[in-house]
Amino acid sequence: MSGYKPAAIQTYPVLGEKITQDTLYWNNYKPPYNYAVTASSRIHIYGRYSQEPIKTFSRFKDTAYCATFRQDGKLLVAGSEDGGVQLFDISGRAPLRQFEGHTKAVHTVDFTADKYHVVSGADDYTVKLWDIPNSKEIVTFKEHSDYVRCGCASKLNPDLFVTGSYDHTVKMFDARTNQSVISVEHGQPVESVLLFPSGGLLASAGGRYVKIWDMLKGGQLLVSLKNHHKTVTCLYLSSSGQRLLSGSLDRKVKVYSTTSYKVVHSFDYAASILSLALAHEDETIVVGMTNGILSVKHRKSEAKKDSFPKRRRPAYRTFIKGKSYMKQRDDILINRPSKKHLELYDRDLKNFRVSKALDRVLEPSCTIKTPEITVSIIKELNRRGVLANALAGRDEKEISRVLNFLIRNLSQPRFAPVLINAAEIIIDIYLPVIGQSPVVDKKFLLLQGLVEKEIDYQRELLETLGMMDMLFATMTRKESTSVLQHTSDGFLENKMES
Repeated sequence: MSGYKPAAIQTYPVLGEKITQDTLYWNNYKPPYNYAVTASSRIHIYGRYSQEPIKTFSRFKDTAYCATFRQDGKLLVAGSEDGGVQLFDISGRAPLRQFEGHTKAVHTVDFTADKYHVVSGADDYTVKLWDIPNSKEIVTFKEHSDYVRCGCASKLNPDLFVTGSYDHTVKMFDARTNQSVISVEHGQPVESVLLFPSGGLLASAGGRYVKIWDMLKGGQLLVSLKNHHKTVTCLYLSSSGQRLLSGSLDRKVKVYSTTSYKVVHSFDYAASILSLALAHEDETIVVGMTNGILSVKHRKSEAKKDSFPKRRRPAYRTFIKGKSYMKQRDDILINRPSKKHLELYDRDLKNFRVSKALDRVLEPSCTIKTPEITVSIIKELNRRGVLANALAGRDEKEISRVLNFLIRNLSQPRFAPVLINAAEIIIDIYLPVIGQSPVVDKKFLLLQGLVEKEIDYQRELLETLGMMDMLFATMTRKESTSVLQHTSDGFLENKMES
């Protein structure tokens, strides 16, 4: 077995994906920490890498719907379903202030630029401005005709703030005039608004659209973006202001360039997205989903380069011949062949441990980061004719890992030819023992449905290719058909038939 040839790991490029600086930057986030969260009368604060909340505020009468920190991070304001707005000090647990005035659920709260006022919007169609030191209501705006579901305050002017409503409008209010100064029609129920740091641009999200407005020109529409397939629910701006992020019910987070407003990157998640945020200097991206999961991804820290390069040791021949030795004409240099180390799965394949080799490439570290290795080993086992042996005789935990990988990657066109064959083998092996494990049964039926759907897709694609080939053949035949005719001067002229 000294001449064993390692398994060839094929490359499966993602079709249509271009490697850009944005791709490298946004792909530099580590696999997420996932927290299970539910709508409740508590607000949890998590540390950077803590799996358990480091702080909990629970002095709410009903479900808490929104919360935000002040810029200095010392105060937290939150709104709840009963219409209450409460102010908390991070160092304590009891609320410092309670603002009573809304009659229905509060969905948006924010601090103004002077840090001494709070603006809130609720389902009672009203927008209120509160004074923190006196715990009193300063002004109430009643210009919206439907639920007020989003809003933000200007970071430069303490009197300006923006709200979005289900009445399809986005309004900018000025506390000094007691009325809105700018109103724009989004065209869909507004789910999120975002005021750029300069205050000159405003982004609104609603329906499938993200729209950018020029507030210095009275709310003129600059661009309308339609890159999501379902309702856009949230917006966020990167720390540099050069990238705009949008989350949607289509389970995607899109990253736009704020200079060209083109999509430069996209994240995929397991469920529909309700909210997203970036931590300081974009170190962390946090996404809340409809399945009750809070996904937290941290960006990998760049490796620090050594200021002093390591000193290279002299070669072996330096010790034998001396440092000043010059190569002679008759000298023969013999290079020692470097020993090649086999990967663990190659060692198992070399010793005919096919099940063990498959287990190694089904580890989460391999299936998530390098699924092409797992697919290549499955293809190699199938080529050797031992794939059925490697898949047979597995318990509930082991077969679940195989099914999870197939369900996650079967629909990808680059892996489908290999994985469909593996899925059919699993169905043939384990179909007689179905019904003994509810967990496996559910995944098994899901896999069976995916295989049938993928086969239907391929059948439709083959039919489409057949029709296209027929059309191309017909067009080619018409273009190549010509007639030779004699002209008046006796020469042959080549004319195309119509």
